[in-house]
Amino acid sequence: MGGKNKNQTFMSNVFIILMAQITVKLLGIIYRLVITNVPGFGDEGNGYYSAGYNIYTLLLAISSVGIPNAISKMTSAKNAVGDYKGAYKIYKNALLLFSIIGIVASSVLFFAAEPIASGVIHMRNAKYVLMALSPSILFVCLSSVVRGYFAGMQEMKASSRSQILEQVFKCILTVTIVLFMSKYSFSPGDADLNAAYMAAGANLATTLATVFSTIYIFGFYFKRRSYIGLKIKSTIVPEEKRSTLSMFKSILIISIPISLGAIISAVNRIVDTATITRGIETAFAGGIPAIFGNATAILKPTMEQLNDEAVRLAGILSKSDTLLNLPIAMNISFATVLVPSISAALAKGEKKEASKFVSYSFLISILIIFPCAAGYISLAKPIFNLLYPNVPYGYDLLQISSVALIFIALNQTISGSLQGIGKVFAPATGLFMGCVAKFILNVILIRQPSINIYGAPISSIVCQIISFTYGFTILSRKISLKLSLKKYIIKPLLCSGIMGVIAFGVYRLSMLLISSNTISVIVSIIIAVIVYFAMVFLFGLLEKDEIEMIPMGNKIYMLAKKVHLVK
Repeated sequence: MGGKNKNQTFMSNVFIILMAQITVKLLGIIYRLVITNVPGFGDEGNGYYSAGYNIYTLLLAISSVGIPNAISKMTSAKNAVGDYKGAYKIYKNALLLFSIIGIVASSVLFFAAEPIASGVIHMRNAKYVLMALSPSILFVCLSSVVRGYFAGMQEMKASSRSQILEQVFKCILTVTIVLFMSKYSFSPGDADLNAAYMAAGANLATTLATVFSTIYIFGFYFKRRSYIGLKIKSTIVPEEKRSTLSMFKSILIISIPISLGAIISAVNRIVDTATITRGIETAFAGGIPAIFGNATAILKPTMEQLNDEAVRLAGILSKSDTLLNLPIAMNISFATVLVPSISAALAKGEKKEASKFVSYSFLISILIIFPCAAGYISLAKPIFNLLYPNVPYGYDLLQISSVALIFIALNQTISGSLQGIGKVFAPATGLFMGCVAKFILNVILIRQPSINIYGAPISSIVCQIISFTYGFTILSRKISLKLSLKKYIIKPLLCSGIMGVIAFGVYRLSMLLISSNTISVIVSIIIAVIVYFAMVFLFGLLEKDEIEMIPMGNKIYMLAKKVHLVK
């Protein structure tokens, strides 16, 4: 019974994070869609928005990304053995440490905005985006410590609520600010600079939203202070005497390796932007072709025209990233919960329990990501026509990127598992190897006029496959995994492939009957989802105990049994 309760607790925490991530990413997609279609923003605004955000993400990774997982890992291990006082001490020291780090990182981004924009990403006007984003790093650092502390207590509500609140504010403020700015011309005659200003306004909304989120999560903490105090008093182990500097060192030793993966990912995105900018300028030096919405070709482009085209193509690629973020966010809930769950299980010597968490997370990740990739491949063009009616270019980039999506998601699960078992450097090592390959391929492929921007998603596939191969090899050596080829690969691929074909067929049939892209996309997605879930049960991909681990699993199982999908 105890094992069943642990499984249900694990999946309940996953479900809380999952719902938060879905809400956050849906809101993110909404505001990105709105501002992309605002006159004056378009693909150019997307290019500046994404380029600036990538630099911000790097500093954020260095300063705060590893915080929640590191703090949750450390505090969950303490809480598992009844050392609640030790867990709280970790929290207090982490709060002080990352306050200092956050102030430094925010200052660096603000004062170095111009040289970074001009020298690193080769987009001079991106400096405004960087300056607008800089204060938010401090607030993310502070809120991440609190999120990590509560995650270590198996309390996921603090994190999910604050993330949802942050995204609600970000969505509202981003749309409001960009729409307001679109009514004015801040630099008459320079559409590119106007797009950069609007992108900066959109990212200023991010900073304001992180302030509101931080205020909320500290309010949540203060409401729980009496409960936390009772926990501290119930500590059953002797207090560990350690200095503040010693605690700082321990926190950094754990958080830095966990952050390395995010840091390398952020560097990879910056390298992507830099190589795209320089690669496109080289590829099209002899003439910019009429592609992706260009009305006419430019035979003898200036450097300014080449740079503008590079910014535009980077913005077109970022539209695919916006759509890929939703399934990735759905999957990241498992990686988030895996770290404290595996750490707590291993702290108690329950290796079999830890292995079960990992194997089940792999299965659910596969069942989520495979159909998402198949759906994007089969419906990419109509989805772009629906979501980006003013700039519906680049759907084929989404189709290519969907292959990388599969390995990105699996790498998330592998990363959470490796961090949970203490192999904190392994995910970063695998990703670094992949990023080196991506850099080399970007430099070679994007410079080819016949390949140009397509080189970026192609190299991403290679990068993620290399990272997956390395991480999975290390994980399988350290923990027992029961992953049959038939259940984990062949059947899910078959179900997803059939679903993709049906989705495409339903869309084409619907277009013949009603000639409405919007209705046809919605109908094809609904039917595809129903067909996919029916096949998951009919192919026996989830056994009874695996279904029951899902929140409301008993009801789902009874419903499936009622319609004869399971025995």
